[in-house]
Amino acid sequence: MHPNILNLADVELQSASAERAPRGANAGGYDIRWGEIATRIGARKLGYSLTVVAPGKRNCPFHNHYAEEEMFFILDGSGELRYGDSRHPLRAGDFIACPTGGPQTAHQIINTGDVELRYLAVSTMAEIEICDYPDSGKFGVFAQLSDASGQARSLRHLARGDDTRDYWDGE
Repeated sequence: MHPNILNLADVELQSASAERAPRGANAGGYDIRWGEIATRIGARKLGYSLTVVAPGKRNCPFHNHYAEEEMFFILDGSGELRYGDSRHPLRAGDFIACPTGGPQTAHQIINTGDVELRYLAVSTMAEIEICDYPDSGKFGVFAQLSDASGQARSLRHLARGDDTRDYWDGE
């Protein structure tokens, strides 16, 4: 088979256990399972993954992106899309666009059905991303960068707006 082809049946799911879920979070309300596709088929500017969510669960917190745009395609099951201040039913065959923006573009997919909800997630890949989490008042800064020598540097920081420091603090 060509290296840029992967059959959906060959996508292996990974799971983030409750131990890796955020401390203090309602980890019981989340089902964090996904299968990496993009790197396995040689993608460079788009991320692709298969997401699987158990009945009554959600995959991630309600959030919006400032750099990365996402698109989801519902493969199997049914659910609900939280988008900004509204909620919309989902079923197999639905496409969902989640462009960049503030809280009005915040989104979350919830499995409201009685079988697993399976969907394809596609996103642009930004080296630097900022996300807001309206339910908890958090924001996240994420970066995957390389310096001039090719040394990779990764940054992942989640905080709340009142967790600020003065520019000169500690200098």
